[in-house]
Amino acid sequence: MSKHPYTSYPSASLFKQLAAMLYDSLLILAILFVATVFVLVLNEGEAIESSPVFNLYLIFIIFLFYSWFWGKSGQTLGMRAWKIRIITEFGNNPGWPVSCLRLLFAILSFACLGLGYWWRLFKPYTWHDKLSATRIIALSDKANRHKSEKL
Repeated sequence: MSKHPYTSYPSASLFKQLAAMLYDSLLILAILFVATVFVLVLNEGEAIESSPVFNLYLIFIIFLFYSWFWGKSGQTLGMRAWKIRIITEFGNNPGWPVSCLRLLFAILSFACLGLGYWWRLFKPYTWHDKLSATRIIALSDKANRHKSEKL
């Protein structure tokens, strides 16, 4: 059985991962705004009281965003801009269950004062990478120059 070519790519830096997250957060805010407007229209323009159902709806939208992008191409718009990609341990795009698991663990990583993310400074993975058997890889030519030197 041959290895998938992406499994040999180096892990993306924490800076690139955080930059992609910042980029994606702007897009997610816009999507959540539209999702809220949709609910307002259904609610005949009345203010939406904070409720667990509405909060779960917004969280579902965020999970849908990441799961769809990661499953389809392995990249969100921010990841594409920063030339990074998410892969499973086998080099494939993560499916819906793995994406949801990764997002849950990412919330945990962030909730622990970001320790799960800062872990990346010392290891080639974050906590949620390790727990979900995924990895963020660097796709840039500079990061992968070692491959062309071997050929």
